[in-house]
Amino acid sequence: MKRLLLGASSAVLALAAALPAAAQSNTGAPSGSPSAAQAVDDIVVTAQRRQESSQKVGLALTVISGDDLDNRNIGNVNDLENSVPSLEVDSQLGGGQPQFRVRGVGLTDYAANNTSTVGIYVDEVAYPYGVMTQGLLYDIARIEVLRGPQGTLYGRNTTGGAVSVITNAPTDTVQAGFSASYGSYDAAKFEGFLSGPVAENLTARLSLAAESGGAWQYHRDTGESLGDKDTKAARLRVNWRPTAQTDIDLNLHYSRDESDGRGLRLITTPFTSGGGRVYPIDTAHRITGWGISPYFAQLIGVSPNAKPFRDNEGKGLSLRLNQDLGWATLTAIASYESFDRREFNDWDATASNEAGTYFFNDIETTSQEVRLSSPTGGRFQWLAGFYHANETVDGGFHSDFSEAKGLGFFMSTTYGQKVQTTGVFGNIDYKLTDRLTLIGGLRYEDESRDLNDFKTQVLAPVPRVNATTSKSQSMGEWSGKIGLEYTVSDDILTYANVSRGVKSGGFTTYNSGLPEQLDPFKFEELIAYEAGVKSSFFDRKLQLNAAAFYYDYRDQQLQGVLYTQTGRVGRMINVPKSHIQGAELELRWRPLNNLTITQSVGYKYGEYDEFFFVNATATEAAKDPVTGEYNTIIYSDRAGERLPFPKWDYKGSVAYDWQIGGWGVEAESNYAYRDEKFSTSSNSIIASYWLVNANLTLRPANANYAVGLYVNNLTDSYSEESRNRFISASTGSPNPPRTWGVRVSYRY
Repeated sequence: MKRLLLGASSAVLALAAALPAAAQSNTGAPSGSPSAAQAVDDIVVTAQRRQESSQKVGLALTVISGDDLDNRNIGNVNDLENSVPSLEVDSQLGGGQPQFRVRGVGLTDYAANNTSTVGIYVDEVAYPYGVMTQGLLYDIARIEVLRGPQGTLYGRNTTGGAVSVITNAPTDTVQAGFSASYGSYDAAKFEGFLSGPVAENLTARLSLAAESGGAWQYHRDTGESLGDKDTKAARLRVNWRPTAQTDIDLNLHYSRDESDGRGLRLITTPFTSGGGRVYPIDTAHRITGWGISPYFAQLIGVSPNAKPFRDNEGKGLSLRLNQDLGWATLTAIASYESFDRREFNDWDATASNEAGTYFFNDIETTSQEVRLSSPTGGRFQWLAGFYHANETVDGGFHSDFSEAKGLGFFMSTTYGQKVQTTGVFGNIDYKLTDRLTLIGGLRYEDESRDLNDFKTQVLAPVPRVNATTSKSQSMGEWSGKIGLEYTVSDDILTYANVSRGVKSGGFTTYNSGLPEQLDPFKFEELIAYEAGVKSSFFDRKLQLNAAAFYYDYRDQQLQGVLYTQTGRVGRMINVPKSHIQGAELELRWRPLNNLTITQSVGYKYGEYDEFFFVNATATEAAKDPVTGEYNTIIYSDRAGERLPFPKWDYKGSVAYDWQIGGWGVEAESNYAYRDEKFSTSSNSIIASYWLVNANLTLRPANANYAVGLYVNNLTDSYSEESRNRFISASTGSPNPPRTWGVRVSYRY
């Protein structure tokens, strides 16, 4: 039952579009003057834990406003990659677990127990596990994406970067609004909010969102549809200002996702199932397949004709205090987040039961952060903070290999994981002269990580326990940053910095019968060298930002393969040494009052410098056809091989508005290009692709409502999010075809 949601050119090195944020702006010119009308908005951000212009922040930073999220139909974090340079967000094997990669730095892992290399924050609260971030983006003020190691300002230590989502705060006056849309494949979406004063010094904002329909895939055998969304979300923010110096913010939120899963497609050689049926390569964009065996359906408690699905629930609360002490501002944040994951995927993309997978995880995190920061505007500015978090991840997954050749059984992997993290951090900005500023930051992080009662077992037809273990791991590491900022003029800022980031290790929690697979992988570290410039020209009608970087990458965490005499299994491994280099160019231009153009180009390239790893092709040839054992394990020196991420990405938009009679007309198109990339899990190339979206909106003069049309994937191009080979079937996870729809919005 459907429920309505509440809730390249080689001359260009690289780029990131500095997009506008629905934040405070000050063009610096008199209101109504030509320069004021045409100047690009001066975006106020909190990337450095204080309010300041994004053009005055010596960091590689991209900001997307709430309006841009709507115009670009960005409904979840996966869609962010089409608007932010050097960012990719994939969900491996079509699952509901987003995996973030910034400048080529990111973790690929379909299990739920390992943390992301990119820090994800919602209203300053960390969401350390990727699966926790899959909910709707709604009623958002802006999203700030920082590239490079973070930790001297943010709650957790990361090597890739940080994505900070800032939701809309309660307002001092009564405001309300909604937007609703309907489109292809019966896709419907609703968002609404009500905000205003509740009592003296007390304001509140209630936001709702919901989504349904949109099943664009179909089963190759039965024609049954797949892909309906059934999500709902709600958020209540309450702000209390008992005194002029005290501000207290309460955030309560809930989300539920009962949508269909994403279907996969067979993409290389024809697949022969264990039952002997030959499945040809899928050629139609929308085709997929799935199946579930009676035993597996009973095991996971679903109907014997169940589709791939999600049944996930998230809830949480946070309480933030800001207290002006005069000599400093005290900020204290306490939070609790809970996420329950129930998800069934078919990883062979056929009606044959080769690789059905059911995840069940219960995640709970509590965190506390306390910061003191100096008043802004002085020659010397400082920040010092303390962060502590407790995390538990319980559960695991069941696997249906009942019709897979050489297997023929059902498996289960279960575990409990407890993590305790404590960090202390500080940051200073010191103006050596009126133009030259020294930046320094330092962090120490202590973490203990325990894997308890890990068990892999065959459930049927002949039960047996393959492996049990409990493991522990700890980390105590320093990270930090030192840099210089030089203000050439009021409109040009240059910067250079060196930073070191670390990301904690973890455990491989896959099906296993091999003791070597259960050894923990260690933390990774990254030393980043970066230089950049932020500039404005022509009375600030043109913003042009650029950054170049070089990463010295040690013990990079990689989803690899382990071979022993008795088998081949996946395992998280560490690459001793690699490097990444690249650059980004950002442009935002307002040549006319009613014309805004953004462009961004990103380039990155990386290689393994030290990596002695198994040669998969040669090892398969060394497998004994009678015993099934690997008699000879062959390794290769893979130094010099390219890292598996796209070299180029290009993103941009053009927006133009004009008047026709009593109507305002807004036309907008946004587009994105992602270069090809190599998939290590499927040993094949994921082709490059273009994505073009378009929007047309009509607004009556002096009215509070608007109507519009939108088209996503205007050219109906085929693209894949990821490729994989889990057991024997090589599959791709396709992105949707062209879709269109209408929407209406109202604001009071």
